[in-house]
Amino acid sequence: RAIGALLAGALLASDLREPFVVGLTGDLGAGKTTLVGGLLAALGHTGPVRSPTYSLIEPYRLAGRDVHHCDLYRLRDPEELEDLGLRDLLAASSVLLVEWPERAGERLREPDLHLHLEYTEVGRQAAVAASSAAGRQVLAGLRLDGA
Repeated sequence: RAIGALLAGALLASDLREPFVVGLTGDLGAGKTTLVGGLLAALGHTGPVRSPTYSLIEPYRLAGRDVHHCDLYRLRDPEELEDLGLRDLLAASSVLLVEWPERAGERLREPDLHLHLEYTEVGRQAAVAASSAAGRQVLAGLRLDGA
């Protein structure tokens, strides 16, 4: 939740004008939805955040942005994304938080920011990488010391 809150602050500080995609990977139970919950709470969402495992997409309107929490775990084929209209969600200033982005194949653009979560002997660990100029801008705004 703390890393999600830090990410929310970095997203808001970056003043993004283009759609921004965050890819969240890691084993089941690694904390992807928990991280999203921290991010959404920091943007002003109250109430529980559940993984959209069955609905696949959960929309939010927070801090003047359309935020979409997507869980592609149940996707059987990347072509199913066409029926979901995921590309239509890539509007100006929108944020897509995509769990299991690798299941989209080539049907979803490369995430601007990629977070890989895993359990280690010392607890949960997060590795963060940027793949675009916008991703690098948000990454520069993250302060993960002690998080």
